[in-house]
Amino acid sequence: MIRKRKGQVGPRFFIYVTGLLIMSFGIVLMIKGDLGATPWDVLHVGLFYRVGLTIGSWSIIVGFIILTVAVLISKEFPQFGAFLNMVLVGVFIDLYLLLPFLNTPSSLFGKGIMLLAGIVLMGYGMGLYISAQFGAGPRDSLMIAVTSKTGWKVRNVRAGMEFLVLFIGWQLGGPIFWGTILFSLTIGPVVGYALPQTQALTDYWLAHLKNKHSISIDTSEETKRGVGI
Repeated sequence: MIRKRKGQVGPRFFIYVTGLLIMSFGIVLMIKGDLGATPWDVLHVGLFYRVGLTIGSWSIIVGFIILTVAVLISKEFPQFGAFLNMVLVGVFIDLYLLLPFLNTPSSLFGKGIMLLAGIVLMGYGMGLYISAQFGAGPRDSLMIAVTSKTGWKVRNVRAGMEFLVLFIGWQLGGPIFWGTILFSLTIGPVVGYALPQTQALTDYWLAHLKNKHSISIDTSEETKRGVGI
């Protein structure tokens, strides 16, 4: 169970950004693996093929549109974390794509390894950034807004969103292949497995920092009392 967090903004922000870095690397591995991208990245890559700009730029632009729609539906301003997620993921994707050594393998085996590594890293990256509790990303914000407005089940709303963007991305020439299907079938279980582990790691590290800070304060108070004597 995820507890509501307050305080420790610095350490939580570090965990949040680390999670986004890992998740973004997983996204790029799937794109570079050339066996099919995630439904949303099929759209981003399709827009890149047709219009230009960069894949990361389209991730940000699409995220901004999604947040705008979520605001219009819910009549509520999204959390700061939604904007942060939108911008950082787009920037990280473009930075990873610039790495000269990150190329598409020539063999099917190499592509398969890159695809599987991408799915696992995305799952653990999601778990890590969720554990920091800085707010949902743009797509999750829209899902929550539609669910709250209509009363439809979360899984049906999310499935409808994924199918719609996948169809649009396919029409734009985005990279749909069996890896896209594998991702859709496995990312839920992977995140379900990763989230308790990343949550436990986050809880442990934050508790350790809190205890260390408390001991430091206690030692400082003892020193002050000693000087007073």
